[in-house]
Amino acid sequence: MDLAVECYALTKEFPKEEIYGLVSQIRRASVSIAANIAEGYGREATRAYVHHLKIAQGSLKELETHLIISTRVGVVTLDQVGSAISMSDEIGRMLRSLIRRLRDERHGYES
Repeated sequence: MDLAVECYALTKEFPKEEIYGLVSQIRRASVSIAANIAEGYGREATRAYVHHLKIAQGSLKELETHLIISTRVGVVTLDQVGSAISMSDEIGRMLRSLIRRLRDERHGYES
């Protein structure tokens, strides 16, 4: 959720003509990450949880792409998106680790 809050703050500074473009896409992707993690957890089934974690990974990559595009088209600088990119990297590592652990547990390979 902290990443979504960061993205909302970041996109407040975007030009008004981007409200239906990059602003909307960045906000939707960032909210989707947290929402899919929560939805998967709420399903109370490992397979469903892993499925939603993978969707969250996809939204995370989508968000990273939008942030990079924002810098390439000159809407923001790398310094301005640095915190969001760092948070995104950390969340990506956590998602990969959690998915791996859940898969191992489901297949009886827990150590």
